[in-house]
Amino acid sequence: MKVKFLGAAGTVTGSKYLFTFRSGKKVIIDFGMFQGPHELEMKNYEKLGVDFADVDAIILTHAHLDHVGLLPILARKGFDGKIIATSATYHIANIVLLDAAHLQHEEIETENKRRQRRGEPELKPLYDVSDAALITRRFLYPVAYNETLELFDDFKVTFRDAGHILGSAFLEIEAENKKIVFSGDLGNYNKPVIRDPQPIHMKDADFVFLESTYGNRNHKSIEESKRELLDAIKDTYERGGNALIPSFAIERAQDILYYLREFYEKGQLPPVKVFLDSPMAIEVTHIFKLHKECYDEEAKALIEKGKDLFSFPGLKATRSVQASKEINYIKHGAVIIAGSGMCTGGRIKHHLKHNLWREESSVIFVGYQAKGTLGRKIIDGEKVVKIYGEDVVVKAKIYTIGGFSAHADRRELLSWVRDVRKGATIFHVHGEEEALVAMKDAVDSMGYKGYIPEYREEIEI
Repeated sequence: MKVKFLGAAGTVTGSKYLFTFRSGKKVIIDFGMFQGPHELEMKNYEKLGVDFADVDAIILTHAHLDHVGLLPILARKGFDGKIIATSATYHIANIVLLDAAHLQHEEIETENKRRQRRGEPELKPLYDVSDAALITRRFLYPVAYNETLELFDDFKVTFRDAGHILGSAFLEIEAENKKIVFSGDLGNYNKPVIRDPQPIHMKDADFVFLESTYGNRNHKSIEESKRELLDAIKDTYERGGNALIPSFAIERAQDILYYLREFYEKGQLPPVKVFLDSPMAIEVTHIFKLHKECYDEEAKALIEKGKDLFSFPGLKATRSVQASKEINYIKHGAVIIAGSGMCTGGRIKHHLKHNLWREESSVIFVGYQAKGTLGRKIIDGEKVVKIYGEDVVVKAKIYTIGGFSAHADRRELLSWVRDVRKGATIFHVHGEEEALVAMKDAVDSMGYKGYIPEYREEIEI
């Protein structure tokens, strides 16, 4: 069989991998969007050189945009195969893809203004709402964890719980007498609500595709990170400002709500008003409540006691644009959870425009910030950043809390892959160069054969 690395090779986003078998069958694992700096996002417009009418199936590890975000382009490219995922992934992907279709029009408008000024041809949106709705009809019946699916002769795939976000899976594949473990995005351990990643069952695997987002660093503990979050909110309240929390709508927003509820119930939260200012996060929170089969034992026990894991007095969910704008009149005592998580778009940019220049306010980063994003620029200490074309001075207090990541850290990745037999080949994907190299060095020293593939490289395995 051959595998072609069509994304997340040498970078974190754009996950997509094409497998071609001797039988002529073709399977793609994930079909994600590139995110980050402008030149990286332009890769979303590149032709992949794949006849999608010949692709038999697409298997999804989870519903983050960088793993599913380009699926709607297939609606008009002849793809009539199956899309296979867990039930929770299916439900979240529906929301993610429709939201991305709406954002396409806003982002392309801004991009085309730039292109006009440079005398360049205009771009069309990658896809529209009808494309997003059409492609979701290609989803096969949902697959359960630990269920083995035989897609065709000599190809079996088993979905295991990756513990990354609701419904996320890593894949164990048997094909052409080879055994392959595909990590997808592996989760951070000891997070609330969902279970920890399952161990690898296929210990005799020949090949492992290992995400390496945090291949060069370890996270702080969840408990330490919770204390930092509470201290940051208290400090901001005492200084008379607002606390902004840029947050991914899937998993991170729900985790933060879970912790804030805990703080409130323990009497630790100051008298703040908490705003979940993200229609998408609101919708995803409802989906969380539908999929209790993904919960860990602690979350299930709380549910049995009648608790709402994601709600508490003082929380307001703001759906409308007008309700979001009204938050900007609040100068003190607001905790604002909004997307996008890397500050590349969404309502958080408006809140940054109104608060980033205020010394009494704070920005609390609780997730990964890719190179080139507004969030990364703020974290890296830039004194002035551009928001909607306007220079905004950075005077707010900046907090970076790493322990809330949905990704496994270096220590957890190495512990997880250690179950595989020595001598197996490890493909290091889904990471920036420093993390990929660090992870390769580590697994090489453990007796594996590490390899860092390049974008669009094709390898026979």
